[in-house]
Amino acid sequence: MRLGILILVLAVALSGNTRGAVTLPIRAVFKGQDRFEQLVVRAKAENWKSLPIGERTASVGQAMVGTPYRSFTLEVDNRTESPSVNFTGLDCWTFFEIALSFARMLDEPEENWTPAELLHYVEMDRYRAGECTGEYLSRLHYLEDWLYDNNRRGLVADLTRSLGGTSVPHSAREMTSGWRHYRYLVHNRALLRPLSQMENDVSSRPLYEIPKSRVAAIESRLHSGDIIGIVSRDGRHTSLRATSHVGLALRASDGTLHFMHASAPHNYGRVVIDSRLSTYLYRYGLDTGILVARPLR
Repeated sequence: MRLGILILVLAVALSGNTRGAVTLPIRAVFKGQDRFEQLVVRAKAENWKSLPIGERTASVGQAMVGTPYRSFTLEVDNRTESPSVNFTGLDCWTFFEIALSFARMLDEPEENWTPAELLHYVEMDRYRAGECTGEYLSRLHYLEDWLYDNNRRGLVADLTRSLGGTSVPHSAREMTSGWRHYRYLVHNRALLRPLSQMENDVSSRPLYEIPKSRVAAIESRLHSGDIIGIVSRDGRHTSLRATSHVGLALRASDGTLHFMHASAPHNYGRVVIDSRLSTYLYRYGLDTGILVARPLR
């Protein structure tokens, strides 16, 4: 039995059983089923399930290259938080998250390669302790919080310190500062106080980064499918750091380690395989380094 709100969300759409709960319709939480089905066909044809989890994740990511960038696709309702997938447009977070969740789904028997199963793995990855309670703050909103939680649960290994990462001052304040951009917060102002407390908790933990001046030296130790978080100077307080972007490592046939990511509209506006990772970091003056998470299962 799958726990969490996934049962509630999919009950009506997939089984006709309400299980006595208010639900979100499948059309609200899963978009781009034709694209999903194309990925399933390709996964079978190319036997992605035989690959290690990191390479498998990178293969899914490569198959999504060219997908348009779209912001705020996780804001699917005014009140109810739910696992969701949108293949029609990806931001940097949903790109790596869907690639990793789809890769994990392939460990299931092929008859279970379904939207419901993908939503289960998204829930496992996206929510604190792997469970969506229906509350907005059960979601892991900050990359460093995601890394802390998923590392603690053994889903990924935080390699940042072992690769030479050092502690940097940081602050998680983006959401309370920009709450008007978030649908749930606009309709639920009472969330701002507990959100601020959550941000305090995240900010109280150490943040480690591998300085960009050291990334070239450790690129040989990175694997395809490693999750690469970008750390930047906070635009308001330049002495502080904040996680600002995320993507996947991709080892090319010539050995070069590339950065694969969903690039914002003011850049490419789609999922791309970008330049060498260490070169990419010097493109933006505010970027200071990276954190690295390796999928374990």
